[in-house]
Amino acid sequence: MLARCISATLQGLTAIPVQVEVDIGPGLPALHMVGLADAAIQEARERVRSALRNSGLNVPLTRVVVNLAPADLRKEGPGFDLPIALALLVASSQLPGDQLQGVWSAAELGLDGQLRPIRGVLALAIAARHAGARALLVAESNRAEAALVEGLSVWGATDLPAAIQRLATAGNAQPAPAAPMHQPPPSSRHQLDLQEVRGQQHGRRALEIAAAGEHHLLLVGPPGSGKTMLAQRLAGLLPPLSQTEALATTQIHSVAGLLPPGSGLIQERPFRSPHHSCTAAALVGGGTIPRPGELSLAHHGVLFLDELTEFPRDLLDQLRQPLEDGEISLCRSRQQTRFPCRFTLVAATNPCPCGWFGEPEQTCRCGELRRRRYWSKLSGPLLDRLDLQVVVRRLNAEALADTYRTTHAKASTRGPESSRTVAQRVLKARQTMTDRNPWALSNSRLPPKVLKRVARIEATALNMWEHAVEKRRLSARAGDRVMRVALTICDLDNRHSIDEAAIAEALNYRSFDRIEAE
Repeated sequence: MLARCISATLQGLTAIPVQVEVDIGPGLPALHMVGLADAAIQEARERVRSALRNSGLNVPLTRVVVNLAPADLRKEGPGFDLPIALALLVASSQLPGDQLQGVWSAAELGLDGQLRPIRGVLALAIAARHAGARALLVAESNRAEAALVEGLSVWGATDLPAAIQRLATAGNAQPAPAAPMHQPPPSSRHQLDLQEVRGQQHGRRALEIAAAGEHHLLLVGPPGSGKTMLAQRLAGLLPPLSQTEALATTQIHSVAGLLPPGSGLIQERPFRSPHHSCTAAALVGGGTIPRPGELSLAHHGVLFLDELTEFPRDLLDQLRQPLEDGEISLCRSRQQTRFPCRFTLVAATNPCPCGWFGEPEQTCRCGELRRRRYWSKLSGPLLDRLDLQVVVRRLNAEALADTYRTTHAKASTRGPESSRTVAQRVLKARQTMTDRNPWALSNSRLPPKVLKRVARIEATALNMWEHAVEKRRLSARAGDRVMRVALTICDLDNRHSIDEAAIAEALNYRSFDRIEAE
C-alpha cells in the first residue's frame, strides 16, 4: 500500500516542500531510504522502528520503501522522522489516510516515541502557509516558534501517540490557540549602559552617529582605553526591532539552530562577537549544505570584530561585498544560497603590535616596518567601507579617579549621558531619515540617486568637502561616506541642511589617514 505525507527541507533560509512516500510490498523485512537523504535521515529507519514499537504500534514485518521527492534535491536533518512514521502508519492501515490530507509535519523521534524539536521550523511554517496547508504538526517545544506565522494552524505534540490523537480529533475544527510564547529575560549585554563609560567624548559621539545612520565604525586605541566598552553598548542605542525585522532575525537563528526550545520571537537586536581564530565558513557562512555564519546572525544588529588586525587578511576581505550589498551569495555545485546580512560593523584594534603607538606618555616598541606589516592586514577597499574611523586615547589617572568619585557623589551630581537618553536622540534621527524616503532607509543605505535628492548642502560646505577629498586623496566611495555621515550629524542635531560644521565633523572621523601619517 502507498501513503504520502508532506514535510520540507531547508535550503538556505527557505524551506523546500518534500513529499514523503512510503510503500509496503512483499519481500524480506527491511526499510529502504531513497531520495538523496543525508546520514541523519538514513538513520531514521532505526529511530522510526523503535519509536513505533515503544509506542505500542505495529512495525510492518515486510519490505518498506521510503522515497523523498523530488529525488534530485538533497535533504538533511532528523525532521523527517515524524512524517516517515505517519506515512508508514497510513500505509500499514494503522492510521486513516484522510487525516494527513493538507497536514505538514516535521519532528525528530526519540527511541521512546518522544517528539524532539528541530531547527528551521519558522521557515517550514512560512512554506506551509504559502502552500495552503491545513495545519502544521511539530514537537510541542517548536509550537511557539511555528505559531509566529499568521494564517496557519499549528499543532503541537509531545510524543507519537499524542500526535496520532491530535490528528484523530482535529477534523475540521480549529485547533486550540498556541500557548503564550516564552520570552527570555533581557540579557546582561542589554543592561550595559553608556553612562558607565567615562571620558571618551569623541568615541561616544561616534557611537551615537553609528547608531543613528547605521554607519560602520572602527575604533583604534591602546589597550584598556575603552574600545570594547563602547562597542558592547552600541546595541542598546539602536531602535527596537520592527515586526518584520524580528521575524527575519528569528528565522535566521532558527535555521542556524540557535533558538532555545520553547522560545518565540527574538525581540533584542543581535550582538555577535566572533573570535579572530574563526574560519571563513563560521564568519561568512558555508558548508556542504550552506548555513548562515556570524555575518547573517548579526542581521539587523551589531557585528563586533575585536582585535581586527589579528584576523587573516583574506578573511577580512570577504567582508567587502556583504558590507556593500547587505547579503551573502554562497555558490555550490548543486545550489546557490543567499543569506541577508544587514548589520552595523564595529571593529576595534590597537594602533600597533605593542599597542602604544601615538601615545605621548608611553613609548612604542615597534619599528616602522613592523607597524606597516601590522596595518597591512586592512586593505584600502575595506577601510573605505568603514564610515567612522575613531582614535580612542588612553584615559589619564584623573579621569579614572572620577569613576570612583561619582560612585560616592551625591545624586545631584550630573554624570555622562545614559544609553536611554542617547537612544531617544537616535530614534528621533531615524524617524527623520525614514520620513524623507519611501523605503524608510537609514542614511548609509540610501541609493546614491536618493541621497543627492534629500541631502541639502550649503555652497561653502560643498567647497570644503571638495577641497578635503582632493587634499586627502579620498576615493569616490570615501567621499560619499563623508557626505552620508555629515547628513546623519545634521539629523541628530536637527539641522535642515549640511553646513561646514557637519562636513568638518564628518572629516574628523576619517582618522586613519592621520594614524598613517604619525
